[in-house]
Amino acid sequence: MPFIGNQPALSYTSFAKQDFTTSATTSYTLSQPVANENEIALFINFVRQEPTTAYTASGTSLTLTSATSASDDMYAIFLGKAVQTVNPPAGSVGASQIADGSIALGKLSATGTKDSTTFLRGDNTFATPAGGGKLLQVVTATSTASFDTTSSSYVATPLTASITPSSSSSKILTLVNGNLVSNSSSVYATIYRNSTELASPALQGVGAENTHICSNMIILDSPLTTSATSYTVYVKATGGATARWNISSIVVTITLMEIAG
Repeated sequence: MPFIGNQPALSYTSFAKQDFTTSATTSYTLSQPVANENEIALFINFVRQEPTTAYTASGTSLTLTSATSASDDMYAIFLGKAVQTVNPPAGSVGASQIADGSIALGKLSATGTKDSTTFLRGDNTFATPAGGGKLLQVVTATSTASFDTTSSSYVATPLTASITPSSSSSKILTLVNGNLVSNSSSVYATIYRNSTELASPALQGVGAENTHICSNMIILDSPLTTSATSYTVYVKATGGATARWNISSIVVTITLMEIAG
């Protein structure tokens, strides 16, 4: 039949049921209050009883006309109390009933709980990484500045970024995309956390005049702090060479990812 507006969602309606432990009595207590006996369907030994004639009800009090016995089977269906009137029963919904893009990634997990650390395996099952693994925040900095040094000790380049970890147990994944040039001998690049060198070296290059060396570096660090922490690219040269960082003045990047510990 036609409807004005949205059609009522009545396809998945189930009513609350109460089972009774019977004895030789006419008085029972309902688990839900009712206005009168017409709001429940009472069954004794699988036979529906007539309201008012066989029983009366008010509030949570149920009164029978005749006493039951301990061997009787009695239950009531609450006609005025429906449960799951909109949500379908468990296991009744398949992939064809779910609209594309209607489920957020954070709701997908092996247990059905909301957990954004969940990932999809190749066999289309879900798992949660042990010991954390959740991506908490990402910070990216860029630079087009070039930098030269003949120092045999590490010197900071203009490429730097700062992050404030949300937990002292977090790890910081540092990704650097840049370029380093050697003019005659060995040059080196590394990453410092504040004043602490994280690799020795992260990158080394040896070449002839103006030999370009790709400076893509990846380091997973455990700063053990919730204070603001800086990560900076440092370079140095040996044997009288000149280390030339980003000689072409292109955009170089440093990205910091906080990973839950």
